[in-house]
Amino acid sequence: MIKVRVIGAGGLGGAGIIDLLVGHPEAEIVSIVDVDGVGKPISTKFPHLKGFCDLVVASPDEVEWDGSFDVAFTATPDGVGMKYAAQCLQTGSKLVDFSGDFRFNTVEAYAEYAQRIGRSGQHAAAELLDRSAYGLAELHRDAIAQADLVGNPGCFAVSAILGAAPATQAKAIDVDTLICDAKTGVSGAGIKPALTFHYPLRYENMNAYKIGAHQHCMEIERELGLLAGHKIAVTLTTQVVPLTRGIMTCVYAQLADAKTTAADLVAIYRDFYKGSRFVHVVGPDGAASNNDVRGSNFCVVWVNVDARTHQMVVVSHIDNLMKGQASSAIQNMNLMFGLDEGAGLMRPAFFP
Repeated sequence: MIKVRVIGAGGLGGAGIIDLLVGHPEAEIVSIVDVDGVGKPISTKFPHLKGFCDLVVASPDEVEWDGSFDVAFTATPDGVGMKYAAQCLQTGSKLVDFSGDFRFNTVEAYAEYAQRIGRSGQHAAAELLDRSAYGLAELHRDAIAQADLVGNPGCFAVSAILGAAPATQAKAIDVDTLICDAKTGVSGAGIKPALTFHYPLRYENMNAYKIGAHQHCMEIERELGLLAGHKIAVTLTTQVVPLTRGIMTCVYAQLADAKTTAADLVAIYRDFYKGSRFVHVVGPDGAASNNDVRGSNFCVVWVNVDARTHQMVVVSHIDNLMKGQASSAIQNMNLMFGLDEGAGLMRPAFFP
């Protein structure tokens, strides 16, 4: 069995990774770490875990990095994973980090990212940046399988990249016209209360934020730029809507050839994802919604063409807490340890 340490277990990401690990056939949680609830079972904070995971929460200041676990998940804010990475890897353990600490492979790229989120550009483990793999399995399976350090992707990035990647690689669109219009549930803001997300202010309300400045746009531009073969700039508009979980990203771009049909585009997408069991491609006669992915590791991509404007219209659905966070991390762990990619993840979306 793979022995697992979960750091940041008291957040939504931590709860999500525990939920998945308790049902994983090849993994066992041996260490729970958080700054909240120290000395108490994690099931005290999350009663739904009672009987499934009752491990006592340890303080980050108390835990030993002694190789007693095989992999650690740092389900923590930016700046935390980088503090533990060297100790973790030196003991022979692997690390999957949920933040932006290891999504970029150069100090320059990290510094730009850090500036966008109001952090110092100094990285506490800069020597490890070129060692990390970007944890979007559908694009980087081989690199993840060989890595001992993985930067889990941002939730908006997962949805947008999976929605645009096939058309970008096939040069079916003018990438200079790419627009990603993304809506997320309130859980994307994390577990800590905030006035902006107070129920009376969130219910029947929606708003856009970080217009032209969202940090996940850097991941989108890099990954799609690699597929396009050159640097690109993408318009990303993120919005919060009054639901708990889910991301819907509408991806628009001008077709490179006005004669391209919806059937042509669907064929491109199905060919690109033929080896990816967690991405379902739906044609214009089908339907896709948040309910198709809620609580699962799946991404459903609805592909169509607006023949009047010669515009590609792709709608990508993921659960931000799953494919956008915890279940992607499990998928990465499976690859890192040579397991079946779907181990512990082959379950349908919540219904209804």
